[in-house]
Amino acid sequence: MINTPKRGKLGRSGRVEVSERKHLTSREVERLIEATKGGRNEIRDRCLLLLMFRHGLRVSEACGMKLDQVDTESRVLHVARLKGGLSTTHPLRGDELRAISAWLKERARMKLAGKAFFVSEQRKPLHRSTVNLLMETYSKAASLPLLAHPQMLRHACGFALADQGADTRLIQDYLGHRNIQHTVKYTATNPTRFEKLWR
Repeated sequence: MINTPKRGKLGRSGRVEVSERKHLTSREVERLIEATKGGRNEIRDRCLLLLMFRHGLRVSEACGMKLDQVDTESRVLHVARLKGGLSTTHPLRGDELRAISAWLKERARMKLAGKAFFVSEQRKPLHRSTVNLLMETYSKAASLPLLAHPQMLRHACGFALADQGADTRLIQDYLGHRNIQHTVKYTATNPTRFEKLWR
């Protein structure tokens, strides 16, 4: 077993090489989520990856999620940001609600007493090392050009929002950044912000 760096890609030799890219494209995220199909924890992992991407969750925020943060009746997710971030409430889309519903049914079968939203096969709150491992596993299964790690989903969220035309302030609020300098990277390199020029 080789030690895998946080960011890496598989070279021609099969060895892991360092990658400078810190995010996944939206299509790569789709492929990563599709790779959960047929897995041992398909329902949980699909829900996990989808929510991490759509809501820009850090791995610690996803692992620390509680049941009462997910309100399917009101169709919202109460995001508790860490690292001094600003906590927010996000709307939940239809595909997210379906993934959540499927996972909650699976979770109910486990007859758990705790309040952790995502749990392991050992019925304990999901650990970040487990998420790191499943990201690597699904990266390989999806034949991605690199080995993804959880923070790449958060960055993918920021870039996807910029691609949709969201401005820097909106992305800042959505990701819970206190300092806008952490958000600028998502919009600064996005060509769509120049589309209305020279018309």
